[in-house]
Amino acid sequence: MAAERARRWGFRAGHFGIVGLFTVFTAFPFYWMLITMFKRESDLLKRANNPFVYNEPPTLENIRVLFEETLYGRWLANTLFVGLLVVVITLVLALPAGYALARLAGRWGEPLGIGIFLTYLVPPTLLFIPMSRVIGDLGLQDSLWSLVLVYPSFTVPFCTWLLMGFFKAIPPDLEEAAMIDGHSRLGAFVKVVVPLSMAGILTVIIFTLTLVMQEFVYALTFITAARNYTVSVGVPTFLVHGDVYFWGSLMAGCFIASVPIAILYNFFVDRFIAGFTVGAIK
Repeated sequence: MAAERARRWGFRAGHFGIVGLFTVFTAFPFYWMLITMFKRESDLLKRANNPFVYNEPPTLENIRVLFEETLYGRWLANTLFVGLLVVVITLVLALPAGYALARLAGRWGEPLGIGIFLTYLVPPTLLFIPMSRVIGDLGLQDSLWSLVLVYPSFTVPFCTWLLMGFFKAIPPDLEEAAMIDGHSRLGAFVKVVVPLSMAGILTVIIFTLTLVMQEFVYALTFITAARNYTVSVGVPTFLVHGDVYFWGSLMAGCFIASVPIAILYNFFVDRFIAGFTVGAIK
């Protein structure tokens, strides 16, 4: 009995220990950004100081530099503008494509879905030259619309494959029952399949927003004016001058941009995991 109790306590201690280590590991970057954004430069650069605490009184100077000496607010608005449009385009294209591959393509649906997913694996650097030609022909250089046009080329294939697996997990009997009740195929899709696929749709939204916020290569290549930068390009371009790094402002810019995504992940983490796992195994 005592051995069994000791084994149970040992198992619990190991479980909480692993969870605690993982929590510290994932939370540490946010703690580091938060503490650095309020540190004075002299506190940051003095080697004798403890880097994990404030050795001098905190300051708002780094926040002032970020918002008053750069176009950070404009970059956030640009990122949000591109992200929302790319999410809408991705959902409009990936939802019907994934459903058609899952329900209407017969035995060719699975190979086609895998083929579409494989296009997502093509490195963006290989697509850069043809994409730049398309952007040039359309006259979209130095325009946010160039990013709105380019980003769906790698969000739609992955999200189509993801949603296809998710739609396969929904029993076809539910759609057939809706069609017997008088709905068309489109009506059954909108009123039955889409509400049951919210986990997959939320996964698509989070994945797309995250990709838009962190993408660097295309944003740097197609955008030249500072007022049109997104956060991923504007922050390192204006806050890194040669070998001079404005660490406080850099951490402030990263923290402010990453917190909304982190909150979104935490609110919908169960649905996000369900969306990825169901979409991946079906």
